Amino acid sequence: MRYAFAMVIRGLLLITALAPVIGVNIAYWIGAAHDNLPSCIPYIDGCTSISSTGRYPPGDRLFRAVMLPQAVLLAVTWYATSLWLRAVRPDATRAATTALVAGLLGALALIIYVSYLASNDPFYEVMRRYGIYFYFVCTVIAQIAVSLSVPVATLRRVMLGIMATPFALGLFNFVQKAVVENPDNTENVIEWIVSLLMQLWFVVLWLAWRRTHFAVQAQARLS
Repeated sequence: MRYAFAMVIRGLLLITALAPVIGVNIAYWIGAAHDNLPSCIPYIDGCTSISSTGRYPPGDRLFRAVMLPQAVLLAVTWYATSLWLRAVRPDATRAATTALVAGLLGALALIIYVSYLASNDPFYEVMRRYGIYFYFVCTVIAQIAVSLSVPVATLRRVMLGIMATPFALGLFNFVQKAVVENPDNTENVIEWIVSLLMQLWFVVLWLAWRRTHFAVQAQARLS
């Protein structure tokens, strides 16, 4: 039973890591195939944003079908991660709490973002814009808190390396927006790459769970 629960919880983490990458890229391909989005390699050319893949039918249906359940999976993932971190690092209670709170806020922000994605109303646009900002910021905070406390040194360095790249790209984006006349394409490239790295981080977390034999047990007894 313990082995079964271990497989389930680790499997959910892999779904959390891979489903958005697969879903968003397929949604983009559908949009490009229907001439709703320009055809390119967005990770290199930045011809469109990730948000655009969720605005035009029929790809928008896949986008929502993936991203709304993803928010729920993220909430479960951060709760399980906080339990795991408390188990392997009893001295990292503050990091576990930070990851849980920031992660849950990020999951809520993702729901808000996806819910208002297709609306052009000014109020909804504000909700959508701030929703995605809070999702990125809160998720990165949660990932940093966990990365600093991972007990496996090799994986800790990999996680921190992954997290350093978005900061470097963010600074570059800030500079290029100030000096480049039309920075949209570069900003889109950065968005695609940073999103991919954030999901790659969850794959490394899955490796850390495996290395430490993380499992969840269910117990019950009659009083």
